Amino acid sequence: MKQALVIGASGGIGAALVAELERRGVAVTGLSRREDGLDVTDEGSIARILGTMQGPFDTVLVATGALELGPHMPEKALRSVTPEALDAQFALNATGPLLVLKHALRLMPRGEPVRFAALSARVGSIGDNGLGGWYSYRAAKAALNQLIHTAAIEVARSHPHSVVVTLHPGTVDTGLTAQHRGTHAAMPPAEAAQHILDVLGGLTPAQSGGFFDWQGAAVPW
Repeated sequence: MKQALVIGASGGIGAALVAELERRGVAVTGLSRREDGLDVTDEGSIARILGTMQGPFDTVLVATGALELGPHMPEKALRSVTPEALDAQFALNATGPLLVLKHALRLMPRGEPVRFAALSARVGSIGDNGLGGWYSYRAAKAALNQLIHTAAIEVARSHPHSVVVTLHPGTVDTGLTAQHRGTHAAMPPAEAAQHILDVLGGLTPAQSGGFFDWQGAAVPW
């Protein structure tokens, strides 16, 4: 039986990914900060919890992330930017998923197909940024894309059948987006999970390191 690891399993998309994977007959291990104490901003907790696992996991998904972190809201203007907001966004949305990959790599089979995906966001695209604003969140997601792209090159040397990517799930009806999506239509988390898994399952090692949306199209860097 195939096995999957979902980090951020208590969130809207994370919980939907767990449910969809189980519906597809995959044995799922779901972890979260709320339920299991796995905090992606704390490498010690990642190392401690993943260090107890045996695997192997054919699929590893990082579904963590946030637009609002404590008092830090998405910035609408340059005057609102603070070092504290930038640090918090990078820790959660860029550094955290990379640290998961760092410690999950030993759980990923070397000689078989294996897939790792971290949820990114289209607003992290520099080429697609025509509106501005959201400095910290945009920058953190852009950094995530670069970090995972770089890691994919290294992972391919030890795991030649690997697909390591970032994915834009689309606008999903969760607490993360509720106050910020405006008039944009939002899909239910269950539908988003289906798209994410379909796209990830259709990618090849030649596409590893890429940034793709929920329809499978490459997103500009």
